[in-house]
Amino acid sequence: MDNDNLKEVVRQKYGKAATDAAAGSGSCCGRGSVYESCDPITSNLYDSAQTAGLPETALNASLGCGNPAALAELKPGETVLDLGSGGGIDVLLSARRVAPSGKAYGIDMTDEMLALAEENKRKSGITNVEFLKGEIENLPLPDNAVDVIISNCVINLSGDKDRVLREAFRVLKPGGRLAVSDVVVKGEVPEQIRKNMELWVGCVAGALSEDEYVSKLTTAGFETINIEPTRIYDIEDARTFLSASGVDVDAAIPDVQDKFRSAFIRATKPLACCATDCCT
Repeated sequence: MDNDNLKEVVRQKYGKAATDAAAGSGSCCGRGSVYESCDPITSNLYDSAQTAGLPETALNASLGCGNPAALAELKPGETVLDLGSGGGIDVLLSARRVAPSGKAYGIDMTDEMLALAEENKRKSGITNVEFLKGEIENLPLPDNAVDVIISNCVINLSGDKDRVLREAFRVLKPGGRLAVSDVVVKGEVPEQIRKNMELWVGCVAGALSEDEYVSKLTTAGFETINIEPTRIYDIEDARTFLSASGVDVDAAIPDVQDKFRSAFIRATKPLACCATDCCT
């Protein structure tokens, strides 16, 4: 499937997720999932102390695989950009961490999610936040504009991850850092899973291997790359999100067991350029 068609499928899926979250439906296993059954990737990512004072709809609309705002070591005064900000929970959490003089941006391509994020911003009372409509392959920000880029299981949804990482590199200031949560694969992803569109949208079948992620980040210009697993999914976790999509889980056990993991991916943009155009 080409990237344009993939974007449309993702837009429709996440538009519905935003509508469901706004209506107060779809949450399971506590907070953070709008799937019909409990999704082990998106559930139990935030503790109550972190999310105190945030609207319930921000939690219900979270479809991430980690908590990048907590892991990114944000500092007051920094400017943060969240790629694929959805209902805005990671932007709002980041804005608290960089306050009072810092700012948090959220980029999303889905109108319903942007509307929900704006409402969550209003309800939270957090003001150092701005949500922008755009695609992560073509960020609506100038070069060297932000200190930190976060993202929560969104890069996997793009059919052009190289362009996403080039754009992230472009908008980061020299010395700026990428700090994203994503699903990575230990080894190759089975073809039967890659072909399953529900798993693309569910942030699994689009996962890069650890080696692929490092290679793409290096090609984009990043350095000091580190991939830290934060959650490894066993076969029972896999059964939840594979069986609902028509995959024979028992037959797939050798290909799936411990293959999929949430990870925190860190990288930095060099302070000094190695070529005349590497900072642009």
